[in-house]
Amino acid sequence: MAEDKKITGIVFSDLGEAASFMGLEWVQQLLTERIGFAPYAGTLNLRLTTKQGIALWKDLQRSVRGVDIPSPQPTFCHARAFLARIERGVGLHEDKRLIAVLVPEVKGYPEDKLEVIAPFHVKQSLQVDDGDPLTLEIIGAKE
Repeated sequence: MAEDKKITGIVFSDLGEAASFMGLEWVQQLLTERIGFAPYAGTLNLRLTTKQGIALWKDLQRSVRGVDIPSPQPTFCHARAFLARIERGVGLHEDKRLIAVLVPEVKGYPEDKLEVIAPFHVKQSLQVDDGDPLTLEIIGAKE
């Protein structure tokens, strides 16, 4: 069944707006409490490139227990987080790291975009660049 929870996306750069949000003290504190680690101030963006990948991600969001991330600030949206393990490439390394996929509850949010948060700078740590594939195994919420 673990294969059913693996999803691969392509690394891409976006607007860079997440860094300032992820650096806010209340965001750091809330995410540490809810997902178990203080995330690096920024996100890694993954683009799902197939209809099957998008369908699997939608199914995982419905079937895997996520963590609610309520915003105490009315100017920010609520979100859900899904704990996951990240692999460098498809089957390239056995080294998997605990991360989370943050899903903003925003109308019209792209269904093919995943925002990965981690307690480390993912691109630098895994030496990946835009265009590289990354595979995530969605594991849900911490127990």
